[in-house]
Amino acid sequence: MAEPIQIRMGGYGPPTTTHSRALKFIGDRLEEQFDDGVDVKYIWNIMDFGYRADEILWLTECGILTLSYQSTSYLTDRVPELEFVDLPFLFADLEEARASFDGPLGRYLDERIEAGFNYRMLGYFENGFRHISNRLRPIQVPDDLKDMKIRMLPSDMHVRTFDLLGAEPLRMDLTEAIEGIVDGTLDAQENPLANTVTYGVHKHHPYHTLSGHFYLSRGVYGHRESVDGWPEDFRNAMRDAVQAATARQRELAVAEEGISQKALDDKGCETVELTEDERAAFRAAVAPLYEDARVRFGDTMFDLLKG
Repeated sequence: MAEPIQIRMGGYGPPTTTHSRALKFIGDRLEEQFDDGVDVKYIWNIMDFGYRADEILWLTECGILTLSYQSTSYLTDRVPELEFVDLPFLFADLEEARASFDGPLGRYLDERIEAGFNYRMLGYFENGFRHISNRLRPIQVPDDLKDMKIRMLPSDMHVRTFDLLGAEPLRMDLTEAIEGIVDGTLDAQENPLANTVTYGVHKHHPYHTLSGHFYLSRGVYGHRESVDGWPEDFRNAMRDAVQAATARQRELAVAEEGISQKALDDKGCETVELTEDERAAFRAAVAPLYEDARVRFGDTMFDLLKG
């Protein structure tokens, strides 16, 4: 009897998050199809074992994990094209963002990621639009961010965005960021509301601005040698399972944002919804990034964005 195919899936959040539930969906689907022919194990949160959230990338690249997810902004040092999708205010809404990652732009990024990492790209979970939270004051215009120490993902585009907005952006991993939020050495952070609540940030930050400045996806990465070594029927089943899980995860993520907003309200947090004029002021402040992107990427990326 053939040995079962070993699948080790990992993430960096509790099993209740939409991303963890998507992993479970994938595992359940594979077990239904292949029964004893597959052995699925989960490591929901690698931070529980002393790893940083960003270390999930090398854990997958070297094959300790078979499949994982992580925000694509963590890959920009080796895949510069991913900085394009880190441009602020690039997508008008979720539908536009999803169509881009599921269409020609996403397929182009797949190629670039696979050229830079020992991965097979399987899809893109949704991390969603990111919003600003802080411990000091409400933020309605860029000047309100002046000199705030704000945690950033390791993306030059993110750092340059908040430089232009007048803040003091600091690159740091999630583990370090949570410590800074708790002890007050970090003034602000930006995340989807679900992340802000999941990691307990709202217990320390009373002010939240629904800025929606970045849209982030979380790539679904498969260890290249593992994926390439699977029988064709299993490889196709995995891709189908990831596609179905992604659709479900995106639905759950929308619902979770609403639940998270209620958690902010219940905690007594102040939520600022920007007016069109206020949002326009933020866009104007970061306009130089679009000029630079035209020089760096030419028309290629913008054309792919249009589909």
